[in-house]
Amino acid sequence: MPSALIHEIIPVGLLQCNCSILGDTSTGEAIVVDPGDEVDRILEILQGHRLKVRAIVSTHTHIDHVGGLAALHRTTKAPVLIHEADVDLYRGLDQQAEWLGVPTPEIMRIQDFVKEGDKLRWGNFSAGVLHTPGHTPGSISLVVTADPESSAKSGGVGPQSDSNRSTETMDRAAARLIAGDTLFQGSIGRTDLPGGSYPQIIRSIRDKLLVLPDHLLVIPGHGDNTTIGAERAHNPFLR
Repeated sequence: MPSALIHEIIPVGLLQCNCSILGDTSTGEAIVVDPGDEVDRILEILQGHRLKVRAIVSTHTHIDHVGGLAALHRTTKAPVLIHEADVDLYRGLDQQAEWLGVPTPEIMRIQDFVKEGDKLRWGNFSAGVLHTPGHTPGSISLVVTADPESSAKSGGVGPQSDSNRSTETMDRAAARLIAGDTLFQGSIGRTDLPGGSYPQIIRSIRDKLLVLPDHLLVIPGHGDNTTIGAERAHNPFLR
């Protein structure tokens, strides 16, 4: 059976973080990005598609994006991946919870990290890691593409350095950008929280994201999808 990309986007939690479940129909492998809350709902969708989670990834470690990490890891046993620059922010989840007036979620020890240029592979798909600091020091964005060589790679979905294929040759059916809270439809991530930097987030967007093809679908951390071309043309922060 030819591979097709399953991509379920579900807003979860108090702040409606966009959690992405990305799976391969032919292999049943998947990754989950930004499980901020509602882990039972995430598991129900995984079970409905008969998917096995190979990795759990957070684009950054604000509480609304990581609140469900520990619970999802405990159930699936999949490794949890973040950028190392966001470790201290994750360790301060109790402070983040206090700011929002919510209970502190379960915290786990994170031992696996991704960096610029890594590729995460599941089934016949992969996600290239872009380090896009500014919203937080360790914010990342993921460029998802079809990758027929993925299944043949040893070591599964863990971070592997690899030379990126030209974005001009992306399979349009699968290609998309999971932007976390770096780029939104008509806006950008806030930079007034600890570790935020307005000049840095603008540099990340211009140098890392706006060089991608205009047709590329963008899934932000909150709100509606957009495209690179639409944000280049209309985003008031990027003019």
